[in-house]
Amino acid sequence: MSQAYLLIGGNLGNRDAHLVKAKGLIEKECGKILQLSSIYETAAWGITEQPDFLNQVVLINTALTADLLLKQILEIEHEMGRFRTEKFGPRIIDIDILFYDKETIDKPHLHIPHPQIQNRRFALAPLAEIAPDFIHPVLKKNMEDLLKECPDKLTVKKYAPVVENKQ
Repeated sequence: MSQAYLLIGGNLGNRDAHLVKAKGLIEKECGKILQLSSIYETAAWGITEQPDFLNQVVLINTALTADLLLKQILEIEHEMGRFRTEKFGPRIIDIDILFYDKETIDKPHLHIPHPQIQNRRFALAPLAEIAPDFIHPVLKKNMEDLLKECPDKLTVKKYAPVVENKQ
């Protein structure tokens, strides 16, 4: 069995419900969820003129190889209605493999660790919450230090869903 850190997020439709559905499909199709970060609301990265994202890091235990995990993740995204039309554009769901054990994989279709993790506060904040001492296998720094050094200054804050008062 291997452990993988996944980043899930989205900014279209019922963002809360999409995260819940993605976690259910990940557990069903990819492996047991061992740990979840808080949910973070984050400003859009890349194309900034779009709704804010909800993001969460999920640690799973998986019997899938990294290639098969990617294949399954892409199937989950497709099943949930994700269609890749615009790079950095709005999306119902996005699932990225941040780390797979402590492996380094560099293939045309798969790069692990995620090549931009050190530049993306929206990934580092939830990751540092649940794995502050995890060492990046290439950069040789832990997640807490990478978050402190991150050049990305976009807003990332813990998310509290709005609960309607039904009196």
